[in-house]
Amino acid sequence: MTDIELSADRVASYLRRHPSFLSSFPDLALAMVMPRQAGAATSLTSYQLDVLREKNGALAQRLRELSEVAQDNEALIGRVHQLALRLLRARRFEDTVLAVVASLREDFHTDLVRVCLIDAPAVDVQEPWLLQTSGTASALNPFADFRARGEPLCGRLKQEKLDFLFGDLASEVSSAVLLPFGRFGFLGIGSADPNRFHPGMGTVFLRQMAELIDTALTSAA
Repeated sequence: MTDIELSADRVASYLRRHPSFLSSFPDLALAMVMPRQAGAATSLTSYQLDVLREKNGALAQRLRELSEVAQDNEALIGRVHQLALRLLRARRFEDTVLAVVASLREDFHTDLVRVCLIDAPAVDVQEPWLLQTSGTASALNPFADFRARGEPLCGRLKQEKLDFLFGDLASEVSSAVLLPFGRFGFLGIGSADPNRFHPGMGTVFLRQMAELIDTALTSAA
């Protein structure tokens, strides 16, 4: 008996005494080549197929998730495009502000919108969504860090921020996003859904929207 034959016998003996060995090393089971015939080989082949089915199922699920993300992104791109078109059609500063609010409500289907204009040209609109104030107003103190960073803020806002933006409706806001648009101020979007806006969500599209709004307001001022 050669060393190779002896080694093979020892391996076979070990596997007989440890029938669950391959369950701890599924990659080894997948790498083995077995004849498709009745007997023990059939069991191993079935095991290999089961593992492959599980992997294929996981890959199919991942593919579905990626497809859903792609569809969501495509829809979001369309909404940002509509916002850009509305801003291009606006000529005056006031029209630009109105276009922003209309897009957020009609294209993005937001629950609550608040536009805070700071030391900006006057907008002759008496609506709850419009807040016009001075840059020295003490009510803006809670927003100092946010304004200094100039980045979108998503998640649950502190009560003082909610009270300033949404007033009597503050208790209805479970999550929100703050979007800065340069020197003219920022906007807030509130939702009753606590999971709609969260710190881990992507902000690429939010930044693009902020840049669009900032550019349009600056051009119309």
